[in-house]
Amino acid sequence: MAIITTKNVEKFYKLGKTSLLALKNVSLEFERGDIACIMGPSGAGKSTLLHLLGCLDKPTKGEIFINGANVMEMNDDELSLFRNSSIGFIFQSFNLIPVLNVYENVEYPLIIGKKKRDKEKILELIEAVGLANHIKHKPDELSGGQRQRVAIARALVTEPEVVLADEPTANLDSKTGEMILNLLLKLNEEKNTTFIFSTHSEAIAKQSKKIIHLLDGEVKEIVYA
Repeated sequence: MAIITTKNVEKFYKLGKTSLLALKNVSLEFERGDIACIMGPSGAGKSTLLHLLGCLDKPTKGEIFINGANVMEMNDDELSLFRNSSIGFIFQSFNLIPVLNVYENVEYPLIIGKKKRDKEKILELIEAVGLANHIKHKPDELSGGQRQRVAIARALVTEPEVVLADEPTANLDSKTGEMILNLLLKLNEEKNTTFIFSTHSEAIAKQSKKIIHLLDGEVKEIVYA
């Protein structure tokens, strides 16, 4: 059974008296262990689709099923619980908490999810993204690339079933980007984690099992590796 399925999903945004169609008739399936890449120009609907897949928003029309459950039938508490237990997010804008240091930002999802805080595992993740020497630094003491790496470690700390990543290597130099991509591929192989990327990166596209091309909110083509 697919871990995520979308059926005829559409998303409209109200702009005054007019409506903007961000997604149109999107039907997709993501299998457990997939590495999927959503590609398309700016305004194609990539980020909107990621937000819907991650239960940060609901479609205007259509249905989304996650692990067989219809997202449209979940209340806010159920959605919040599902997000925290099953989905990791890597945002292009980082969304780090300014008053918390690197360790605390990575630990935070475990606190709000009332999960066991395994210090050794947290430190291993921070080391894996190359920030072992920056554990006590706060976000404003880090470069953009370093903040991105904190965001990646935070997304992985709960060992989610699905990781949604919006341009995860956009702020990284090529060497660091390759290191991070290898870390994600290792998790995919060892834990069967499903990764769904929104990206322009050819390096990520080459590692994907399927590439979904969006244009003007519609799926134009799906290419399977």
